[in-house]
This record gives sequence, C-alpha cells and structure tokens, in this order.
Amino acid sequence: MCGRYAATKDPAKLAAEFDAVDATEGQAGTPDYNKAPTRNAVTVVQRHPRDAEGKVLEEEPAVRSLRVMRWGLVPFWAKDPAIGNRMINTRAETATEKPAFRKALARRRCLVPADGWYEWRATGEKKAPKEPFYTTRRDGSSLAFAGIWESWRDPKSDDQDTEPLVTFSVLTTDAVGQLADIHDRMPLLLPRDRWDAWLDPDNADATDLLAPPPLDVVDALELRPVSTKVNNVRNNGPELLERVEPEPVALDGAPAEDTLFDVPGR
Repeated sequence: MCGRYAATKDPAKLAAEFDAVDATEGQAGTPDYNKAPTRNAVTVVQRHPRDAEGKVLEEEPAVRSLRVMRWGLVPFWAKDPAIGNRMINTRAETATEKPAFRKALARRRCLVPADGWYEWRATGEKKAPKEPFYTTRRDGSSLAFAGIWESWRDPKSDDQDTEPLVTFSVLTTDAVGQLADIHDRMPLLLPRDRWDAWLDPDNADATDLLAPPPLDVVDALELRPVSTKVNNVRNNGPELLERVEPEPVALDGAPAEDTLFDVPGR
C-alpha cells in the first residue's frame, strides 16, 4: 500500500538523478513531506517526440523527461474524474488483467520519484492509533516507484482544445523482508537497472518487471518510526521524517493526545 510519501527534491536534482529533461514548466511546486492523493507530483516518462500536428515520430529516439501529474489514475474512458480518488494504487499482480490498468501498463508507464514513503502498523491495542513508519534509502538517493499514467478529457465538454488531465497510479506488490513486519503491501520499487525497460515506450510487455524487488534493494532501506503528526495531511514539514518513538497510549486505550488520523485507503 502507498497512501503517503515524501518528495522534496527540486526538478534540477531529479533531472540529474534520473538522466531526464526537466519538462515540469515551473509546475513542480514546493517540497512535499506528506504528499497525499489528488496532489500533483513529479514523474518520469520516456516518449517519442511528436511533429507539429501531434503525430508520434516513432523513428526518432525516445526522450526521457520529468512531467507533473495528479496522483489518482483517471482512465481515458471515465465519465467523472472523481474515479481517480479510488485508483491511487494498482496491484501489480492483476494490472495486466484489469480494464482500468492494462492499456496504461502496456503503453503508458512512468517512474514516481520519492524520498521515502509512510506506512502504518496496527499496535494490537484496542482503540490505539496505528504506528506510522517512514521508509527511505540510507544513502539519500531517490526511490523509484513503478507507476502508470493516463490522459483524460471530459467527454461532456465541447472544447477539446483544453489541456487534458494527466494522472498516475503507483503499483504495489507483496511486502519483502523487514517491510512485511509493518504491512503486507509496499510500492513496487524499481532498481536503476530496471528503469530503461520500464520506461521504454516500445516495450509493450512489462510482465517480467512486476515481481517484488530483490532483497538487496530492501536491505538498503531504513525503516524508522515517526510522529503521528503525519496522520494529518495538513502537517507538512521536515520534522515528519524524524525518528520518533511511538507515542504513549492512555490506560483506557485512547491516544494520549488527539490526532486526526486521515490515511487514504486504510
């Protein structure tokens, strides 16, 4: 499951890290320490260029670029963009079968750069809030979530010249190694040696890339408890990433302090 993550690097740093051209056009926004669904995010895509009439020039080399998309996939056939609120994640095991995802998986794949992501573990205590954890790379380099994207236009609109709504979903898989102690699902992490194949617009079969990440990828991650302040989407600052031991629980099982527990998809 991936319902929140941190993305704080500016486009220049991400462009260098992912060997991409910055095409965010100033829309990347500010550092986000508590990115939630429906917010815009920087993604990485690789596409063949188009001519002046919009025709894809397949004979030209594909260009890797940073693009801003909204989190929550809206399929091209959707009648209402609100469907994206329920499609923030896509199960890797069934992505090739589900009508909402299979075409995007074949033709429109992306990487979602992240500093790390949040996950919540049940404490087993009645009425006690779940414990939040933050997972990040120990060396500070970006994680790359496997994603798919879609371009949507309102079928009820007569103005087809307006910019389409471009959205994405993060693929998830079975949790591996130490991460399975927190939650049974995790984002599908793609190590650097899989980026080219995942982004290749001429590769319509990504089945071999849908397996959980190797253990050495997970072993390079740090899993740390963080403050329950992350539960509230209105909290957004570097303090959310700091290691904080779980908050005490009152004798009646209620949290010691009131918090707004707002974790999408739980």
